[in-house]
Amino acid sequence: MQSRMSINEVEPKIYKAMAEADDRIESFELDPKLRELVKLRTSQINGCGYCVDYHTKEALKLGETAQRLFAICAWWETPFFTKEEQIALKLTEEVTNISNHGVSDEVFNNAIKTFGKQKTAQLIFTIVNTNSWNRLAISTHMVAEQD
Repeated sequence: MQSRMSINEVEPKIYKAMAEADDRIESFELDPKLRELVKLRTSQINGCGYCVDYHTKEALKLGETAQRLFAICAWWETPFFTKEEQIALKLTEEVTNISNHGVSDEVFNNAIKTFGKQKTAQLIFTIVNTNSWNRLAISTHMVAEQD
């Protein structure tokens, strides 16, 4: 696959604004490993190879295990994820696939009960921002570098 364009060069101001949103998300009170798991799962659902590669590497840098990274595509079928992580991943799936049936009251209320309003809002912003990056990367054919 060949890159179609360097969108940051074509529209640098809005790209910078998105990067600034990323910086803000990095300062959220969310556990960094959880944040990367959410970004990775969002990118998997969207089929964004560039972002799957990136977030897998970032999660590994944070000390995430290979076993959990391999299993995240079927997190609900494994004993590897905490109840908190499962709630965040379920929210990730419903927000990312929002056109299917929205975000259910059960999932939203479980997130609020588990994380509180502020961290739930932070999770939603993390998911939404990652979805935006996925759409940019897929649309422009951003290509992951092979190690």
